Amino acid sequence: MSSMRPAAVVVLAAGEGTRMKSATPKVLHELCGRSLVGHVLAAARELDPENLVVVVGHGREQVRAHLAEADPEARTAVQEEQNGTGHAVRIGLEQLGGDVDGTVVVVCGDTPLLTGATLRALADTHRGDGNAVTVLTAEVPDATGYGRIVRDGASGAVTEIVEHKDATEEQRAIREINSGVFAFDGPLLADALKKVRTDNSQGEEYLTDVLGILREAGHRVGASVAADHREIAGINNRVQLAEARRILNDRLLTAAMMDGVTVVDPASTWVDVTVTFERDALIHPGTQLHGVTHIGEGAEVGPNTRLTDTRVDAGARVDNTVAVSAHVGPQASVGPFAYLRPGTRLGLKSKIGTYVETKNATVGEGTKIPHLSYVGDATIGEYSNIGAASVFVNYDGQDKHHTTVGSHCRTGSDNMFVAPVTVGDGAYTAAGSVITKDVPPGSLAVARGQQRNIEGWVARKRPGSAAAQAAEAADGRREGQD
Repeated sequence: MSSMRPAAVVVLAAGEGTRMKSATPKVLHELCGRSLVGHVLAAARELDPENLVVVVGHGREQVRAHLAEADPEARTAVQEEQNGTGHAVRIGLEQLGGDVDGTVVVVCGDTPLLTGATLRALADTHRGDGNAVTVLTAEVPDATGYGRIVRDGASGAVTEIVEHKDATEEQRAIREINSGVFAFDGPLLADALKKVRTDNSQGEEYLTDVLGILREAGHRVGASVAADHREIAGINNRVQLAEARRILNDRLLTAAMMDGVTVVDPASTWVDVTVTFERDALIHPGTQLHGVTHIGEGAEVGPNTRLTDTRVDAGARVDNTVAVSAHVGPQASVGPFAYLRPGTRLGLKSKIGTYVETKNATVGEGTKIPHLSYVGDATIGEYSNIGAASVFVNYDGQDKHHTTVGSHCRTGSDNMFVAPVTVGDGAYTAAGSVITKDVPPGSLAVARGQQRNIEGWVARKRPGSAAAQAAEAADGRREGQD
C-alpha cells in the first residue's frame, strides 16, 4: 500500500523535562549528532507532510533558534501554559488555521528512536482501516506504569486505554501499551478537542480523551503495532538518554556492517547519524565519528581516533588521531597522535606522522611531515619532506601569515619558517635554521649562528660537579690515547 501525504504532523515539544536536571530544554539534548527533537523531525519528514508544526513552551527561544537551523520550514506554535497534550495539539492546529482536512499525525518530541518506517506504517494502517484515530502501540516485556491497550476481541478495534493505576489484574496482564503517538482524521480531531474536559486530577486536557469521544460517537479506533518496542521510548532523564544513545548507535553500526563495513568492536565505536561509509572501510576500537564525516572504500580508521566533519578517502590510514573539518586524501597516512585542525587538506599518499599538528594547510601528493611539527597556514607541494621539530610560525601577535614550500624540497630538523615566506621547488634548508627570507628554487638555506666552543668552561664555572668530573675523566682518556 502506497502512503498518502499526511495533512500535518504535530510535534509536542513544550515540556520542561525537570528530570533531566539541566538548563537545556529536554528536547535539545543530543544523541548521535542530533537533538531529541531533531531525530523526531527527521522521522516525520519521511512522511513528506504538507505541514509540520512544533508546539514549544519551556525554553521556547532556545528551541525556536534550534529549529531555525535544524528544520527551517517547520512552523512553531507556543503553548504558553502546559495544560496537557490535548491543549498542545489544539494550539498546534490553530497555528495551521484550525480544521485540517486529512490525516494529522501527533508525535512526541522526546522519542528519538522513532523511525520514518514506523510512522509510515501508522499512517497506512490509519488510512487502510478507515479509522478515526489510530494509536501507535508496542508490546513490551514489562508494561508496569504504562497505559494498556484494551481491544475488542472480535474486531481488534481499540476500546480504551487504561492507565496502570486504574487497570484491573486482567488488564495489567496486557503487554500492549500506548506510545503517545497517534494518527487522526483532521476534522474529527478538531471537533473532539473542543469536547475534551479538564475534570481530572491534573486539571489538564488529555489527548487520550479524544479516543473515547470519537468511539462514543460511533467512530472506529484502531492500532498499529511498532515492530520494535524500543522505538517508542521517551527520554526523561540522563540514564534513558544514554540507553537510547546505545540503541541508536548499535542501529547505525549494524546498518554500516550490513553494507560491508568492518567494525572491530561496536561496543567502543560511536557514530553520528550523518556519518557515511563506503564498503571495506575498517573501523578499529575506540573510534568516534561525528558530523558529516565520510570514510572511503578500504580506508582504515583508529584505534582511539575522533573525527568530526572529516573526509577520509579510499585506502587512507588514520591512527590515534583527532581531526576536525579536514580532508585526508587517498592512501594518505595520519598518526599516531596527530591533530588535524580545520582547513587541513592532505594529498594522495601524503604522510602526517607522530605528534604533528596541522591547521589550514594543504599538503601535496607524496609529501611527508613525519615527526613533532606544527604546520599552520601553509601550502606544501609534492614529494617534499619536512624535518622533525619544524614550526611554521604563522602568527605575529596580530595577523596570520602564509608559508609556501615547493615540491621536492628537503627541510632540515628544528626549522622555523617565519611567515610570510616561500621556499622554492627543490630547495633545501639546513637543520636548526630560522627561515625569514624567501629561498630560491634549488638553493640551500642556512640561517643559524656560527658555533663557538669555549674550552674548559665547565671546569672553571662548575668545579666539582658531576659534569666537571666526567669531563676530567674524558680528558684523561683522551690524553692516554694520545
